[in-house]
Amino acid sequence: MRHPCLTCGACCAHFRVSFHWSEADASLGGTVPIELTEPLRRHERVMRGTSQPSPRCIALDAEIGVRSRCSIHPIRPSVCAAVPASWEFGAPSPQCDKSRIAHGLAPLTPADWAWDEAANDGDDPDDNGNLPPIAA
Repeated sequence: MRHPCLTCGACCAHFRVSFHWSEADASLGGTVPIELTEPLRRHERVMRGTSQPSPRCIALDAEIGVRSRCSIHPIRPSVCAAVPASWEFGAPSPQCDKSRIAHGLAPLTPADWAWDEAANDGDDPDDNGNLPPIAA
């Protein structure tokens, strides 16, 4: 099963991505590349492209609803990591649902997280690290 975010990208092209400026200050341990951000308010920076009427994060490499990846995923802002996909952890995510609907995509359901044995007939774990069931 592919993680639904890998075929979405809607949240990255719907919301402003603002965070404390220290996340982009390498001297303080910040990891977000400062050149991909711009000042927002006194204590905040914003990912370029997200503080406008039709937001789209500069780090987003996607065709919304088809393929999606964050070009800085391992070092993305904490606010990005804090937004779960709907039902990924057993509950809906209003932010995920709102952004998907805005881009003409259906909200995710618990079924989007079900193990698909036919699609995962190898020895690779699913997105939660679970190995495929062992045949008796």
